[in-house]
Amino acid sequence: MTPPAPSSRIAIIGGGPAGLMAAEVLSQAGVAVDLYDAMPSVGRKFLLAGVGGMNITHAEDFTAFIGRYRERAGELRPLLEAFGPNALRDWIHGLGIDTFVGSSGRVFPTDMKAAPLLRAWLKRLRENSVHIHTRQRWLGWSEDGRLRISGPNGESLLAPDATLLALGGGSWARLGSDGAWVPLLQARGIAIAPLQPANCGFEVAGWSAHLVERFAGAPLKTVTLALLGETPRKGEFVLTAKGIEGSLVYALSAQIRERINQQGSACILLDLLPDRSQQQIATALAKPRGSHSMAKHLHRQLRLDGAKAALLRELAPADAFDDPQRLANAIKALPITLLRPRPLDEAISSAGGVQFGALDENLMLRQLPGMFCAGEMMNWEAPTGGYLLTACFASGRAAAEGILRWLRARG
Repeated sequence: MTPPAPSSRIAIIGGGPAGLMAAEVLSQAGVAVDLYDAMPSVGRKFLLAGVGGMNITHAEDFTAFIGRYRERAGELRPLLEAFGPNALRDWIHGLGIDTFVGSSGRVFPTDMKAAPLLRAWLKRLRENSVHIHTRQRWLGWSEDGRLRISGPNGESLLAPDATLLALGGGSWARLGSDGAWVPLLQARGIAIAPLQPANCGFEVAGWSAHLVERFAGAPLKTVTLALLGETPRKGEFVLTAKGIEGSLVYALSAQIRERINQQGSACILLDLLPDRSQQQIATALAKPRGSHSMAKHLHRQLRLDGAKAALLRELAPADAFDDPQRLANAIKALPITLLRPRPLDEAISSAGGVQFGALDENLMLRQLPGMFCAGEMMNWEAPTGGYLLTACFASGRAAAEGILRWLRARG
């Protein structure tokens, strides 16, 4: 195949990982690239995601890795086979950034920071003559089909040879992912699954004032959570003034959200002491407590106190505290009823977006030739742990390669 003509010019709308990766692939192929982002600088959500440690990907077995994408594993598999966790690490190393695998299998830059990686990447893109235009918002199309771009100096109209939309989902609007693209594509007949919170917290009917005042923000460590009928997962989460959030909750958020969508609420079972059996707990609680309070008895026999004890008191039936076996049952399977996710804008990521059926094998919109999509604006989701970023990078590369194939086919 002959390479694209040097005169080819591509517009990329969105300066997150997917858009930047596409810009790299296209520019290296000799295509002129203009990247537009509505924010004052690119990669803002990428940088914030790196606060506390830039988890870039995951080192687990590839079959397990693909499974994290659940019902979208089939669509994402070819993208991730072409540019998966190992290829992503090699790419990072090529920027002069070393990585390491943490004890959980998560992969981080050695310095744990996102900013040095982004700086090195942007330097490479500029050296490849990628033109980055900030404070430039895409408004859709003009009547004659050109792209409308609004900036500080007014509106401009563009007619690139192809366009890549990499606009993100609908969470963290202050960083640029505001979902404003949804009605623009729907007006052109593009099938879009509604945007929903993913990797998010959930609300309960209401905690007591005592629990909120004393324990909002408190972590519950070394516990398990399970949806009714599902296998428990071990980890930790945080009590909030409205409900619960944190890594263990995020890991189950897709299933919890879907259960709420189907049934109106979701009941999860909390095991406060997963390393002890129910019988061990009942035996310990059956020991005489003398003049000690129940709180003291729980602490002395089970080391159960703080937020765990407060949540037990909040949710267990009052008369269970008079029966060691019933109280042991509650400690091993404390039901929490979740009513709704926290708002989309608070979520780490979003589910929903452009349906894969609306895209061809090049990630081009079937109804809009020359218009491609990548990243979180497509209808997939993944848990935290590097899976989100890896698929964004992979889809950016795949869309760029799709653009190149499309340009070549047009001659």
